[in-house]
Amino acid sequence: MKTNQEKITRPSSLLLLLETRALLEMGAYFLTIPILKNLESYPRGDGHPVLVLPGFTASDLSTRIIRSFLNELGYHAYPWSLGRNLANFDELEVMMNQRVKWLSEEYGRKVSIIGWSLGGIYAREIAKYQPENVRQIITLGSPFAGIGEESNADLPYQLLTGSKKKKTVDKALVERIMMPPPVPMTCIYSRSDGIVSWKTCIEKQESPLIENIEVWGSHCGLGHNPLVINHIAERLAQPEGQWKPFKQKMQPKETVPG
Repeated sequence: MKTNQEKITRPSSLLLLLETRALLEMGAYFLTIPILKNLESYPRGDGHPVLVLPGFTASDLSTRIIRSFLNELGYHAYPWSLGRNLANFDELEVMMNQRVKWLSEEYGRKVSIIGWSLGGIYAREIAKYQPENVRQIITLGSPFAGIGEESNADLPYQLLTGSKKKKTVDKALVERIMMPPPVPMTCIYSRSDGIVSWKTCIEKQESPLIENIEVWGSHCGLGHNPLVINHIAERLAQPEGQWKPFKQKMQPKETVPG
């Protein structure tokens, strides 16, 4: 976990400028994913429900590509249907938890939750509240280990709130958010993230239920980056109750000396 001595700084101006890569990543998605998806070996869905949560200031429009992709694979992908994400978790917490509970009861299956940026922090909190209804969590550039730290998301927050003062975050809240949920979790991050520090988007201690997967790309393009989309497909396709970390799953089998 992040220590008090560790200094977290906002991504550089160059990385922020490189967030324009998101447009190229979208183009790469439309060029490559249709081809990969038609391969017989491409991982297919098992019909379980998947809830996709947008990032700060974003709406369900931002997650349309992910949801469309998952529906085509055979999942039942749902938007959060709560408008724009304005960082008002306290107001939305009950409704989000009710939505996950409803999805689980409707399908008789546990729900996988994908959270982009701030949405991933919400996903983690939902899983802590009702782990019995959550199959796994996938976070995309979610700064759960850096709440209150400097980031390039500060300006949109200031414009939204009309305040130039940095919001003070309760220490107990920070510690609660940093605590991982008791369900399988994949943290996808990019060292070239131009919005939040990648160091705040990873779990410092991986375990049989927790993994970090690095990709190359922008923060704003994580929802349609072909590498991210492929990782999401592979993670979701694992049989329920048989989740394994990506690195462990992809590790070649040892050969027995002849």
